[in-house]
Amino acid sequence: MDKRPIGVFDSGLGGLTVVKELRKILPGEDIIYFGDTGRVPYGTRSRETIRRYAAQDIHFLCSHDVKMVVAACGTVSSVLTDKDVQDIGVPYTGVVRPAAQEAASLSQNGKIGVIGTTATVHSGAYGKAIRGIRPDAAVVGRDCPLFVPLVENGQVGRDNEITRLTAKMYLEPFFKENIDTLILGCTHYPIIYDIIADVMQYAVVFVDPGQVTARYVSSYLMQNGLSSEKAQGGTCHYYVSDQLDTFADVAGIFLGENVDGKVEYVSVDTL
Repeated sequence: MDKRPIGVFDSGLGGLTVVKELRKILPGEDIIYFGDTGRVPYGTRSRETIRRYAAQDIHFLCSHDVKMVVAACGTVSSVLTDKDVQDIGVPYTGVVRPAAQEAASLSQNGKIGVIGTTATVHSGAYGKAIRGIRPDAAVVGRDCPLFVPLVENGQVGRDNEITRLTAKMYLEPFFKENIDTLILGCTHYPIIYDIIADVMQYAVVFVDPGQVTARYVSSYLMQNGLSSEKAQGGTCHYYVSDQLDTFADVAGIFLGENVDGKVEYVSVDTL
């Protein structure tokens, strides 16, 4: 039994999709979430900057005595190496490896698409991870840089014409690639799943990194004696590096619940 919280971080709000899934399958676990909203987005930053920001985010979570760190961010998960996290003192996972394992397992023809931020796609991390599991796989990546600001500005309705047209621009080229599986390689993207699925005409299997990562965390905690062993009653506290009100408003879209009173501001200068 381990009553310490799980630490989750993201460059902004997308990691809340992972938090939502964790709370579904681990309702007895406490969670500490840090959203680096003051420095979002990470997806257009250099690899060196992303590594530096991620190290600071991880240090912040570890200062709260977490038992595991989850990088609920496709960009960070794509850039950080095993060496970057080997000395943090607690187990770590990103979202890339669990999602890659799921996609490699689900694909029938071995043709897998990945959508993500520019940094995620250019890193080639998903392709490397998938081919490490399934060497015959063909992986096609497309960066979708406008999706994150659209989601964080609430343009998420299924009939939102701006987001729908953006999705068509990004996704329609996949039809020429004959993919049968598509990884939503940024944790913001499940929020606009309906739009993405409509554009793809439901012709592919979708992999949601939040869902598969939450299952991985659950299994890891259980297998390593780190579960709180509580069936219910887990709490969630949120920290952000920018305006509280803005976070609280948009967090409701991601979580489907009010987070007022559970959010604290942290200056990036203290990280």
